[in-house]
Amino acid sequence: MYFRLVSRKLDRRQLPYIGQDLEKKMVLVAGPRQCGKTTLAKKLLATMRGAHYSWDVARDRMKLRRQELDEDARLWIFDELHKGRAWRNWLKGVFDEHHDQHPILVTGSARLDIYSRGGDSLQGRYYKHRMHPVTLSEFLGLAAPSTLDNIISAIVSSRQITGRASTLADLANLGGFPEPLLSGSDLEARRWRLAYGELLIREDIRTLESIRDLDRMELLFERLPTCVGSVLSINSLREDLEVAFETVRHWLSVLEHTYAVFRLPPFGAPRIKAVKKEQKLYCWDWSRVEVPGPRFENLVAVHLLRLIHFAEDVYGEKLELRYFRDTVGHEVDFVVIRKHSPWFVVECKVQSRGLDPNLKYLLERVSVPYAFQVSAENGPHFRLPAVNGCEVHILPAATLLAALP
Repeated sequence: MYFRLVSRKLDRRQLPYIGQDLEKKMVLVAGPRQCGKTTLAKKLLATMRGAHYSWDVARDRMKLRRQELDEDARLWIFDELHKGRAWRNWLKGVFDEHHDQHPILVTGSARLDIYSRGGDSLQGRYYKHRMHPVTLSEFLGLAAPSTLDNIISAIVSSRQITGRASTLADLANLGGFPEPLLSGSDLEARRWRLAYGELLIREDIRTLESIRDLDRMELLFERLPTCVGSVLSINSLREDLEVAFETVRHWLSVLEHTYAVFRLPPFGAPRIKAVKKEQKLYCWDWSRVEVPGPRFENLVAVHLLRLIHFAEDVYGEKLELRYFRDTVGHEVDFVVIRKHSPWFVVECKVQSRGLDPNLKYLLERVSVPYAFQVSAENGPHFRLPAVNGCEVHILPAATLLAALP
């Protein structure tokens, strides 16, 4: 099946911000493999003469080890440098000696703060940016909101944007990674997903981690999409895989550090007997989730995580993304924390319907300025009577997601 996306132009949101930051400090860009980091780097090379070095290429690796760098190039780009030993020491030395003449961009498909592999701190020498799969607003070519407060204004004003609902449906089916998304083909997207997991585990993780049983770890990677939408049970995964509890916990951490999955902690409030430790898990590639409801929830989760990271990397403001669940089972999908207090909450529904009782339960007990119940359907936007002073909206998910960075 072919979708409507194949001819669209894709400009990544971080490009101008990274260009500005390169004028001040070194820039570290991390994100899932094949999410567009190298393509973004090449676009920067088109604006200034530069040299690109990849640790995965033997010839480039030798040049990096010997510091045989192109002195005539203005911009130096180092790709997958974190796979080398003591890479921070090496990078610190190169930056301290050459940063006045050569802006430096470092890209990696793992959390660069985790895989330090020894060496000195780079504190004060870099800005970080985290790349995500393509989001709805990015694919529609919408401008990034200038401030966080403008995001809420855009959501509640419900400005109609042609094609956003149909684009969101295609995005849900194909995923947000550029190659399957731009193919416009459901078949090509499925083939890409089959290869992606093997490449991630057999190449990236094997290079970074000393894991012997890669076969069982691959089984875990294939099993995790079925966990989306419910509280994560490591013990259940341990029983399925017939391995130790600590082994599964370690493997989950590795998959987090290499941008395969991410976990959300619970949100608790003094007036509610909320769970304190149970986490929920989501995949960076939401298209791996087969059941429509959890897949839709996962898509929204990735968009909200993009907001969290964008707020920190670009706006310089710390946000948190959590979920709510109490001990008797009331649950709300997402709580966005700003300045240590709930800023807005989001409840996901595949079909549009009246206000969810669990959402109403939370709003009656916790002070929240805004609440959004979003559906996968394209439909009208309703503003409901306030609950405990909270402004409540039922609206299509496309309206919410199009307003996010």
